[in-house]
Amino acid sequence: MLESIYHLADNGHGWLLSLKQSWNPDTFRKDRRPLIIIPGYGMNSFIFGWHPSGPSMTEFLAERGFEVWAVDLRAQGHAVCKGGSANYRIEDVALGDLEVVFRTLLEHTRTTQDRIDAIGCSLGGTYLYVHAALVDDHPLASIVGMGAPLRWDTANPIIRLAFSQPGLVAKIPVTGVKRMARLAIPLLSRFPFLLHIYMHPEMIDTSNLDRLVEAVEDPNPVLNQDMAWWFRRRDLLIQGKLISEELHRVTLPFFCMYGNGDGVVPPESALSAYECIGTPEDRKATHLVGTDTLKFAHADMFISDPAQELVFTPLADWLEHLYQQT
Repeated sequence: MLESIYHLADNGHGWLLSLKQSWNPDTFRKDRRPLIIIPGYGMNSFIFGWHPSGPSMTEFLAERGFEVWAVDLRAQGHAVCKGGSANYRIEDVALGDLEVVFRTLLEHTRTTQDRIDAIGCSLGGTYLYVHAALVDDHPLASIVGMGAPLRWDTANPIIRLAFSQPGLVAKIPVTGVKRMARLAIPLLSRFPFLLHIYMHPEMIDTSNLDRLVEAVEDPNPVLNQDMAWWFRRRDLLIQGKLISEELHRVTLPFFCMYGNGDGVVPPESALSAYECIGTPEDRKATHLVGTDTLKFAHADMFISDPAQELVFTPLADWLEHLYQQT
């Protein structure tokens, strides 16, 4: 039975970040490092704690003995606005929010450990790459990137077009996405091919798919401008530094997971982090999710029927293997 506690952490910029700490009392191993899951673009942590037909990612990892943390960063989920702006940049989260989150986690962990294993989903993985590359005294012990881009040498043409004009996207506010998604999902589920860029409804229990809308957040124009420049350069530039080059200095154990049918972050973009990170070959690995007959898109990694077998199990196995190497 999962037990959970919520914590709020002041990021110093008008937001109380929300951290959900979860563990299974029957299997909890205090000698293991805490796990934290970082959400990405236009989403929050809801999707890590919900699955339409089986144990969620959080429940699964907790069952395997880990203390699992899921975070809502500024303008996400259960984060509380105390006068802060909902417009933020990649570096604000990667270098600001994550530092506060990691410190708060280590102050409240029930484990005996002082370092953290971090799982970054989509842009959440990119935040981790930036943090590990630019912060020398970080507490990270390992990184998992799940459909997480570093370089955009390959990108979906539709997405690249949407972010083709940095100056324009910075001026266009996008609001009401949750409401629009709630209206669109029932219609789109009748024509599943329209959703395949993001998920495959044919391998998801769609009886209560409207709950997935809880994971959706409005993107902000400032972040969209960052994304547009990233697509244009193909490389991520933060504080005048190319993250793909700075990541050469990072030697943490690294696990790169990616879907074979991901229309949001193509395999080549997810694998770019594996190619750039300085981790020795025997301490990093890749895991392709899907087969010739089973295509995995972005959200399929978390809510599809086979997610427990094809995503959560190899993830937990890799994390447990870290302890056999030390």
